[in-house]
Formats: sequence, C-alpha cells, structure tokens
Amino acid sequence: MNSKEENGKKAWIKDLVRNEGLRMTVPRQVIVEALEKAKSHLSADEVYMMVHDKNSGIGLTTVYRTLELLSGMGVLNKFEFGDGCARYEFKADEEKHHHHLICSQCGKVIDYDEFAKEETELMEKIEKYLREKYCFEIERHLLHFYGKCRQCRKKIKI
Repeated sequence: MNSKEENGKKAWIKDLVRNEGLRMTVPRQVIVEALEKAKSHLSADEVYMMVHDKNSGIGLTTVYRTLELLSGMGVLNKFEFGDGCARYEFKADEEKHHHHLICSQCGKVIDYDEFAKEETELMEKIEKYLREKYCFEIERHLLHFYGKCRQCRKKIKI
C-alpha cells in the first residue's frame, strides 16, 4: 500500500470514528498504523505488543476497545479460527476478497484468493438456495479450511 492509499484509509477511518461521535485519539491512530503494517492476522495481545513499544501509555484494554470499535464499524474483520483467540485484519476490498487455510497444529493462517471467479459463482448459487429455502438474507460469508501446513506435515513425517 502506498502512502497515498494509507493516508486515504486513515482519513476514511477518522471520518467513520467522528461520525460515531468519537475522537480519533492518538492511541487509536497508533493501533490503526500497527494493523496497517501487519503481515498477518493479529490478536489483541499482538497488537498491544506492537503499540506498547511505540507508546507505552496504551493499555491492553484500550487495544481491545479499539479493535471492537473498528470491527463494529465495519473497518476490521474479526476472525475466530478455533484457537480461542480473536484475530483482526482490515476488511478486504471486493476485488481482494479472500479466505483462509488454518493449520490446526501450529495455528498458521494462510490467505488465499485463487478460484475467485469459480468461488463467486458457487457461493452465489449456495446463497440463492439458502435465501429461498430458509427465507434468510445473507449479508456475508467466511470460508475457512482447517488442516496441517507444509512445515507441520514435514515434522510429522520425521
């Protein structure tokens, strides 16, 4: 992401926060910056470790509240991958929509976006069927595959 896109995202988030009648405080800004730099899905504890190094006045409670605020506003996706720990990432643009492969042994999360066209067609059929059969309006979906990553499978074979 280039600096123009980052500034645009920060301004957009700041506007959303203000529309909620809240301020975009320094701790919130630092948390957003940490999430932007993240290369993986971060837990609240991981975000806390990143921001605490930069600003020791930011507490774990502030991190939890900010993550919940941003996920509630639709800025972040909150994932539960079965390890008892919520993880967060910025919501993907529609053209960057992706799903996850989760290693049940080490907890590694791999994003994948292959098969986008085929997946879209299949999911539209499934959603149409479910909407009609159960009169249920689907807002979004998540698709996670659980198994063992390459490194864990190598360890097992040894």
